[in-house]
Amino acid sequence: MPKKILEKILIVDDDRSICEILEFNLKNEGFDVECAYSAEEALRRLPGGFSLILLDIMMGGMSGYKMAEILRTRGNLIPIVFLTAKDTENDMLTGFSVGGDDYISKPFSIKEVVARIKAVIKRINSSAPATVQQKLIFGDMLIDLEAKEVTVKGEQIVLTKTEFDLLVLLAGNPEKIRSREDIIDKVWRESPNVTERTVDVHVTRLRKKLGSYASVIINRSGFGYRFNTSEL
Repeated sequence: MPKKILEKILIVDDDRSICEILEFNLKNEGFDVECAYSAEEALRRLPGGFSLILLDIMMGGMSGYKMAEILRTRGNLIPIVFLTAKDTENDMLTGFSVGGDDYISKPFSIKEVVARIKAVIKRINSSAPATVQQKLIFGDMLIDLEAKEVTVKGEQIVLTKTEFDLLVLLAGNPEKIRSREDIIDKVWRESPNVTERTVDVHVTRLRKKLGSYASVIINRSGFGYRFNTSEL
C-alpha cells in the first residue's frame, strides 16, 4: 500500500547528486518532492503549493540567503530549512536573520534531515500559544490570534510564524519576564539546535518590523525579555 503523501517539499541545490539523494529518500518518507537547481529557478516555481523549502546557501548565481531575503520581503512565509557546508554560529544566525526556520550542516544524515523537516512542519502547523482572547490590543497595536495577523496604526505587519508566536508569547502575559530558555521551550518546542542567540536574532528582527512599537519588547540583562506596556 503506497505511503500517504505528507507535504510537498522543494529542494533547491545546484549539486544534482545531492538533489537526487534527498529526493529519493524524502519520497520514501512519503513526501511529494520537486527539485530546482538554482535560486532563480526556484523563484520561478513559487508559489507552487510547497509546504517547505530545503535550500542550499552557496550556489552559482543567487545565494540561498538572498533568495530567502527576497521571499520574506515579498511577504512569502513558506518555511525554509537551510542546507549548507557553512557551519559556523555566525552563518547559522545569518540564516535565521533572513527568515530561515532551521539550519542543517553538510555532511548530513538523511534521518536528521527528515526529523528537522517534520519538526519545522509540525511547529508551523501547530496553533499559536493558547489564550482565551481572540485579539490582544495595546494602543494602536492589534494582535489578531484567529487571523494570525498583527497591525500597527492600521498597517499590517508581515511576520513569520516564529515571529508571530514569539510576539504572542510575550504580549499574552505583559510584564512577565521570559527567559531565553523558556522562550525556546514555548516557541521552538521540538526544533533542535536552537540557541539563546537564535532568540536574540528573532527578537531583533521582530523589533525592526514593529517600527515605532519596537520598544514594547525590552531586554532585562541576565533575565530575558518582556512585553513592556508602559511604552504604549
